Amino acid sequence: MRVIVDLEKCCGAGQCCLLAPRVFDQQDDGMVILLDPSPPAELHAAVREAACVCPGAAIAVEG
Repeated sequence: MRVIVDLEKCCGAGQCCLLAPRVFDQQDDGMVILLDPSPPAELHAAVREAACVCPGAAIAVEG
C-alpha cells in the first residue's frame, strides 16, 4: 500500500488522525502530516477508512 496526501485538499478535520494515528498526524494549523506512506498490512483497513471519510478527499491509497 502507498498513501498519498494532497495538502491543498486537506481541510484539517482530523478524522485520519483518529482512525490511523500511526500513519497520520496534524500540524498546529490542523493540516495533515503523513507519518508513514507505506504502512504495514495491519493498518491498511484503518488507512482505507480514513481515506473514505476524509471530507476533503485529500487521501489517496494505491495498492
